[in-house]
Amino acid sequence: MRAKLNSIRSKLILTFFACTIITGFVMIFIFWILIKVSDFKPFAVFFLNHIIFFTVLVSLFLVLLMIICFLLFTNSKMQYFEEIHRTLEYISKGNLDISIPVKKSDELSELAFTINNMTYQLRVSIEQGKNWEKTKNDLITNVSHDLRTPLTSILGYVELIVEGKYEDEESLKHYADVAYSKCKSLKTLVDDLFEYSKLNSTGMKVNKIRISLIELLEQVIIGFLPYLKEVGMEYRFFLKNEKINIDGDPVLLARMFDNLVNNAVNYGKEGKYLDIELQQEDKEAIVRIINYDNPIPQEELPLIFERFYKVDKSRFKYNNGSGIGLAIVKSIVDMHYGIVTVDSKDNKTIFEVRLPFNGLETV
Repeated sequence: MRAKLNSIRSKLILTFFACTIITGFVMIFIFWILIKVSDFKPFAVFFLNHIIFFTVLVSLFLVLLMIICFLLFTNSKMQYFEEIHRTLEYISKGNLDISIPVKKSDELSELAFTINNMTYQLRVSIEQGKNWEKTKNDLITNVSHDLRTPLTSILGYVELIVEGKYEDEESLKHYADVAYSKCKSLKTLVDDLFEYSKLNSTGMKVNKIRISLIELLEQVIIGFLPYLKEVGMEYRFFLKNEKINIDGDPVLLARMFDNLVNNAVNYGKEGKYLDIELQQEDKEAIVRIINYDNPIPQEELPLIFERFYKVDKSRFKYNNGSGIGLAIVKSIVDMHYGIVTVDSKDNKTIFEVRLPFNGLETV
């Protein structure tokens, strides 16, 4: 009911009645003066004798007075309407930083609010479009570089083999090993690109089932035992609650933890230990993957989960990743409505994954 009374239509109707009443009172007051004041009595008699003429005259005066009152009452609305019109002209010329003040609760104010919201959404869409264009160009540049580098090496060593430019069987084996190693790197990059593209597609589904986090982490670590032995590292589990079950996609979560462990081993080979912590805190399950080696510079931490981002190669001996692994981690955690963060200082790097309590059960 209140919204209807605040509408422009209602206000125009009320304005019309107000103008009519005010005009009527003014005319009655004038006629009363003419009758009461003796000097005007002859005019009053003349008025009564010529009632039709004066009725038309009074009607014209009434209409004129109503128009004046109507304009006075609606002046602020018309100014507001003109302000909205001017703003729309500015917006049509590409000026999206302007906004209309929302003054009252009526249709014009609702229109102003809608226009402001539309302008904001349009501005955000344009910014997103620019970011997407930049992202696309960066993606093409990075993919081209990361694909070209191993391909160049492969072609170079294969050419040496094909043309017989090797001294002995040992040199031949070395060239073949290098070419094979570069092919594996190339396959890893292509696989990561495919995985990242699939994870960020709109049709990607998360098949959630009840899983045990400790069992999932143990399965991931078992797959790294040969690699850990090769680089001389040991893993340690620190569990505050061994029976934490969550609803999640086991394939995606296994891939996510696999990437985190692989990253920790690759960049923590000098630190000897790989630590894994699991605990429950309030309404979250928390997993921490910890390695001990050169810390990641603080200024690079906010960029660590961006695709194709790699930390300064000069600080690490083993920096041969695709630059997509941690972006995949971020995508999978987001799909499970979780949070992943990283902290690195004092030769200790901690990747922390927090998965929400929704669907989490401790037994």
